[in-house]
Amino acid sequence: MAEMLGGGEGMVGQFPLEQWFFEMPVCTRWWTTATVLTSVLVQCHIITPFQLFYSFRAVYNKSQYWRLITTFFYFGPLSLDLVFHVFFLQRYSRLLEESSGRSPAHFSWLLAYASVFLLCISPLFSIAFLGQGLSSTLVYIWSRKNPDTRLSLLGLLVFRAPFLPWVLIAFSLIMHGAVPKDEICGIVIGHIWYFFNDVYPTLHNNHRPLDPPAFWVRLWEGPPDVPEPIEEEEPTGVPIDRDLRAPNALEVH
Repeated sequence: MAEMLGGGEGMVGQFPLEQWFFEMPVCTRWWTTATVLTSVLVQCHIITPFQLFYSFRAVYNKSQYWRLITTFFYFGPLSLDLVFHVFFLQRYSRLLEESSGRSPAHFSWLLAYASVFLLCISPLFSIAFLGQGLSSTLVYIWSRKNPDTRLSLLGLLVFRAPFLPWVLIAFSLIMHGAVPKDEICGIVIGHIWYFFNDVYPTLHNNHRPLDPPAFWVRLWEGPPDVPEPIEEEEPTGVPIDRDLRAPNALEVH
């Protein structure tokens, strides 16, 4: 019965959708959840998009600080376009988070870095919602880390992964008739991250200036485990008392 429900080994009683949800890494899981939930709340008229977008004046003059976060969660109302955005968000965010092979501290630091940069430059381009820009950052970084991966667009166009961000920009231009400024900003920010994490270290003795600081790692992982000191023993198995002086230093009376 469990197998029919899609549980499988270790996932007894879980439906395929539930299994898919809990298999996502933690950062990707909650970003995807927040994105879908925000669109549902807007669709149900519980909140409006005007309460979510990023505005420098609203945040710093009216103290509406939640906009610093909600601007990354709203991709539009429930529609086919939202499904398309959520698919790319969870797919490439998940692939990038899983391929890092490290703790959530490193991937969450990437999200924090990209979010701060987008918040800083968005007033220059009048970008109100920054979720697509953040998603484009992750897509660009993944595409540069997997240059030999071959992709297909609707089964018609086959290309290598580094061309994916530009294909998406062209697709968005055709669909909406406007240059996607948020996606271009995401690509620029993603290239900066990629350069200082994958190119710069090979040229500068493996120095990584964009690695998360120690306090950020402790926030996600807790304090590092300190190994217990190993007590040294003599060949006979008797512990060495380091307070005793050597025999040749004993006083002779």
